[in-house]
Amino acid sequence: MTQRSQHSGISILGMGTALPSYQIPQAVVSELITTSLHGRPDLARFSRRIFRSCGVETRYTCEPEYFKSSEECRYMLSQDLSKVPTTEERMNSYKRESVPLGLQAAEAALLDSGTERSEITHLITVSCTGQFLPGLDVMLIKELGLSARVNRLPLIFQGCAAGLKAIQMARDVVQGAPGSKVLVVCVELCSLHFQPVMDKEALYAASFFGDGASGCVIGNADSKHQSYFELGKGYSVLLPDSTEDMTWEVGNAGFDLYLSPRIPKLLGEYLALELELLFGGSERPELWAIHPGGKGIVDSVQNVLGLRDDQTKYSRDILKNAGNLSSVTIMFVLHAMREKLMEQKQEKTKGVAMAFGPGLTAELMQFTYVPTYIPSESEPSHVYL
Repeated sequence: MTQRSQHSGISILGMGTALPSYQIPQAVVSELITTSLHGRPDLARFSRRIFRSCGVETRYTCEPEYFKSSEECRYMLSQDLSKVPTTEERMNSYKRESVPLGLQAAEAALLDSGTERSEITHLITVSCTGQFLPGLDVMLIKELGLSARVNRLPLIFQGCAAGLKAIQMARDVVQGAPGSKVLVVCVELCSLHFQPVMDKEALYAASFFGDGASGCVIGNADSKHQSYFELGKGYSVLLPDSTEDMTWEVGNAGFDLYLSPRIPKLLGEYLALELELLFGGSERPELWAIHPGGKGIVDSVQNVLGLRDDQTKYSRDILKNAGNLSSVTIMFVLHAMREKLMEQKQEKTKGVAMAFGPGLTAELMQFTYVPTYIPSESEPSHVYL
């Protein structure tokens, strides 16, 4: 049994995930894009290869346009580009679709954590795929019936790393204001930004991004909580010489994403050193929650750190079954991990979570899976099974 750490008792008390109603097999997206490239056989061949090798089998989208033919789907038109949805149209879709999806994830997280809505003191909303005001935070407060005095912290346009950043922000909020309970809600509608393919770089993003939402409640664990993740130390770091390797800019026809093929190599080069700093000489943990930013990224992390296949399985399964959901994804990975640990009746186990975004930014955080909370006779010390 161990004493509480410096972030002691501050935990992910419950989680919730949500996916749009439209499930789309990878083969359908591949055929849609490949057909739209009938005038570019070189890109069509490259497209087939990328879609077969990216580790995705199924994705979800809020946009029924993707079930039309390549001649009719406005996101894939290669001839009359004047009919491609404008950024304004895409933002209108985001405003319409993001709130109910975020609401579903938030309600699931509240229920899973056993938290009353009146207990929520802070709301962190995360998204990089859409913006409107009053924003997602205001809409969720209204729909959930949260207090109008909830402290709202929107975290926008931070990319895939923002979900884990929000978790670390929430940890710090609770540490600075004991008794607080923070609701984190991430919503990403990546498929709203697909555009007619003009080059190889555009095919990378088109091959693995999908839509979804996730939420969690963070606060101090007590005797009513079981099977939760206690949050340890962590930090954010900018990797050197990588500013231009991942960019996300607002264009006239949606947001323009660029992903460099160097990203897996860069992560492999610098990640081991950063993790040594995070662990501070202690042995490496058993659990690894890796943001599946792409198959190449998971491969690179596994190879550099010498991880077993079962340690990266959670990340690979999420990528396979839902794609990369940007900031949303890390909570999908943690949620799947917790479900398996509960099924296995796993004892208390240490882990590390990591996510990557523009910068290049790496978010790194230690955590501990705690199956059963046992309050001690004298607070604030606690022990765990």
